[in-house]
Amino acid sequence: MIESSDLRLKRIPLNHGAGHIPALGFGTLIPDPAVTITATRDALEAGFRHFDCAERYGNEREVGRALRAGLAAGGIAREDIFVTTKLWNSNHRPERVEPAFEASLDRLGLKYLDLYLIHTPFAFQPGDEQDPRDQNGNVLYDRDVTLLDTWKAMESLVDHGKCPAIGLSDISLNELKSICESARIKPAVVQVEAHPYLPETELLEFCKETGVVFLAFAPLGHGMTPGPREDPVILAIAARVGKTPAQVLLAWAVQRGTALLTTSRAAARARENFDISPLPEDALEEINRIQTRQRLNAVVTTGIPGFIPQGR
Repeated sequence: MIESSDLRLKRIPLNHGAGHIPALGFGTLIPDPAVTITATRDALEAGFRHFDCAERYGNEREVGRALRAGLAAGGIAREDIFVTTKLWNSNHRPERVEPAFEASLDRLGLKYLDLYLIHTPFAFQPGDEQDPRDQNGNVLYDRDVTLLDTWKAMESLVDHGKCPAIGLSDISLNELKSICESARIKPAVVQVEAHPYLPETELLEFCKETGVVFLAFAPLGHGMTPGPREDPVILAIAARVGKTPAQVLLAWAVQRGTALLTTSRAAARARENFDISPLPEDALEEINRIQTRQRLNAVVTTGIPGFIPQGR
């Protein structure tokens, strides 16, 4: 990892890809198109240089529009930002991977992407319907394609110069180990839910051992209350160091060696989330001793993101 006393500037090398991923990332899961544009611009102005998108979010066009406008207005080069998007479950068939990638790139209006992830390890019935279900409301899974089949198609994107780095999201440690053992091109990044209530310590250690970047989503508990931001330990540390609970949680995530994603719809909150500084060692140890365990999103067992607004 590139060390910096300023956590806001920390960038982590992609050992299985090209370049470095900024530790502080902005997630674009925002249901309102207009708010997507303003929030993305605000995040760029606040200092964020890492933006995480997805076909599933339904707003790649708005994110791309905001990024292009923000880069032009701020005199920021495309090479200075890191952009990720994700392959949705209904496109796991190998022949659908490259067209899905190209469609996302076109919607974003960018010349290239820095990272492409498999959104979940679950394959849904292929087609244009993102949430295919039978008459009883049960998800229609595709049993005729394996995660390794999809991964090999992802590797082809790297082979053909389409994308320099590929990875996985919402995956368990055992599934990740299986892919790492079989893959010709190893995952550069793994994106999973992680916060003090779900530290995923074993997964993090495996990532460190194998050179995979651990990217935490929902590091603040994704707005769930009560959640990590209301934890007495976090509140006490925040008061002691003169930072907000959110800033404490984000600093902890970066200092333990992960990159992270946080989403904010207000400019002031984006500035708050970016303005983090190192915590003292005793504070880190206190957070690591928190015993509460809670997963906020069951996507790892169903393939269906629990934070996706209904009707999108």
